[in-house]
Amino acid sequence: MIRMLTAGESHGKGLSVIIDGFPAGMTVDVAFINAELNRRQKGYGRGKRMQIESDEVEILSGVRNAKTIGSPISLWIKNRDYGNWSGRMNTGPLETDKPVTAPRPGHADLTGIQKFGLSDVRDVLERASARETAGRVAAGALCKQLLKQFDIRIFSHTIAIGSIMAENTTRSEEETESSALRCRDAKQEAEMMLSIENAGATGNTLGGISEIVAKNICPGLGTYAQWNRRLDARIAEALMSIPSVKGVFIGDEDISLRPGSEAQDEIDYKPSEGFYRKSNHAGGVEGGMSNGEDLVVRIHVKPLPSLGRPLKSVDIISKKSVCAQKERADVCVVPAAGVVGEAMLAFVLTQALTDKFGGDSIDDIKTNYQQYLKRL
Repeated sequence: MIRMLTAGESHGKGLSVIIDGFPAGMTVDVAFINAELNRRQKGYGRGKRMQIESDEVEILSGVRNAKTIGSPISLWIKNRDYGNWSGRMNTGPLETDKPVTAPRPGHADLTGIQKFGLSDVRDVLERASARETAGRVAAGALCKQLLKQFDIRIFSHTIAIGSIMAENTTRSEEETESSALRCRDAKQEAEMMLSIENAGATGNTLGGISEIVAKNICPGLGTYAQWNRRLDARIAEALMSIPSVKGVFIGDEDISLRPGSEAQDEIDYKPSEGFYRKSNHAGGVEGGMSNGEDLVVRIHVKPLPSLGRPLKSVDIISKKSVCAQKERADVCVVPAAGVVGEAMLAFVLTQALTDKFGGDSIDDIKTNYQQYLKRL
């Protein structure tokens, strides 16, 4: 089983990631990892932090001569902004520090200090920050490189910003990728950008919906045999772990409102293709297993709780009513959340692929995979 562990605070020295159980023998493209990190930082509505950081990964272990060697892979991403925060984020005794005592509604702040018995909200918000997801994107980029060996590719695009929905989704993948919000509807994207501008001008934030698609997945990843090994359950867990994600839908979002005859995907067969579905209401998963169709997942991202005009809160020391802590933040992160979603989906699919076909070496996995396809 491939495992991933991240560490690091938002304004600390940097972020570290350990990926354990990754197969040996895969050529690692560091430039691709850095390109994925760059994608995470893009998107209309990102804050000034993205003008400071230019994330680059350093591989510390698990790779030699540009190939994975089967031992744990450790990655490091330096926080360039640390120099501005070293006085407050030093791991040694702090000479001077003004604690944060006004927790933000909607964030981990208050519950975090209650859980761990802390008196400074910064001890919570630094780790709870979505900055941590840069490490996941780096790990996901490794997983994407493995999945590419099996012709599996993953992409995402923005479906909605606030109440503005994409309608005429005619843009190509290439055009979508290079657009400001990675939206396939150029006209609605312009409206989305205007709404982000207006929200930022009034100290507000906006959420939305991102759709993540994985193509060319073979049938049979995941299983119905145990509840915690069902592919859709593992995907939902991984995507719900992304900060600000409040909902995950696999397949058609309105499927629960339809009669059964309109909700299932009829099965057909062609000698050249084998079994296939005439539609994809299920979003590529049936009975906890991939069914060979495109895997289609939507994540619903709430508006960020760090507001330019903070809401009311209570000071944890004085217990008096105050305005919540004001932190530098983004106005909208929906496109970035899509990139993180791609990474988490890639991680889950890599887990499922190596669970089924073995995970010690990339060549062994390929041999087992090809044999399985022949049997199908």
